[in-house]
Amino acid sequence: MKKPNLPRTRSASAMEVQTVLDIKPIKEIEIDGIGMGILPDGTTYLTGRGLARMCGIGETTLREFSDNWNAEQFKPRGEKIANTLAEQGYLGKPLFIPIKIDGSTHHAYPETVCMAFLEYYAFDVTPAREQALKNYRLLARSSLRAFIYVQIGYDPTNRIPECWKKFHDRVSLVHNKVPDGYFSIFKEMADIIVSLIQGGVPVDEHTVPDGSVGIHWGKHWEGNKHDGTHGARIRYEHNYPDYFPQAKSNPQHPWAYPEAALPEYRRWMREVYLKIKLPIYLESQEKKRALPPSIRSFVLAAVSGPTFKDQIDE
Repeated sequence: MKKPNLPRTRSASAMEVQTVLDIKPIKEIEIDGIGMGILPDGTTYLTGRGLARMCGIGETTLREFSDNWNAEQFKPRGEKIANTLAEQGYLGKPLFIPIKIDGSTHHAYPETVCMAFLEYYAFDVTPAREQALKNYRLLARSSLRAFIYVQIGYDPTNRIPECWKKFHDRVSLVHNKVPDGYFSIFKEMADIIVSLIQGGVPVDEHTVPDGSVGIHWGKHWEGNKHDGTHGARIRYEHNYPDYFPQAKSNPQHPWAYPEAALPEYRRWMREVYLKIKLPIYLESQEKKRALPPSIRSFVLAAVSGPTFKDQIDE
């Protein structure tokens, strides 16, 4: 079946394609002339040389095609690749991410782009590129991400234990501290924090999302005079682990809110904080360099999955 033509508004601007991002890969290596690496958000990529070799084409051919993507995507070859990318939700983005490594610019082709190119050169050209067909079949058995993880010797779960420890240490200090009949922002946010950690997002002493939530929810509470609607909020004792910089001002005394307000809090969290306030918070963390630039979209994806939404809606 012929893939449908897509609107001509799907491309990124030329300036966007050429912007070099201040992202340092977790690791980049070259095996048998195929350069590959992993970005801080867990995204795997191939270098231009690596992708060209896997497709059985020249690096110059790939580079010229990528540099002229704004025009090429509407030509027969480019349109096939563009439609494949669109089916994967990859729209309005350049084919590669220019990143700096030791002062040199490398072109990181994300896994989605790599598989679209492999599919094209394996099945859509005549004659098919045997190298592309071989590699496509190899990767179809697992995934490009798994392949690169294995080749580099990277285990994404290695990032989790330290985050879990810090989260556990915070939980242990606030356990049973909230009076009966009330809820705390930190404990109510446990689902969000767990989702972020499982997604590989660093949640530690530098990233304390419950602090941001507490400030915005407090303003919402006061602005809507919820003391009169749900009952008065009260203070409770909260302490950070002694190795957190925030521990210098222990004990903290944040607000605990009446359990009668839980439905309103969860509605506000779902409709206001996650959609509006969280992106602003993440941007502020990026500016302070508490988070790498690539993490923001990963965080938003981590808290918008079906399982997470189900938890929030309960």
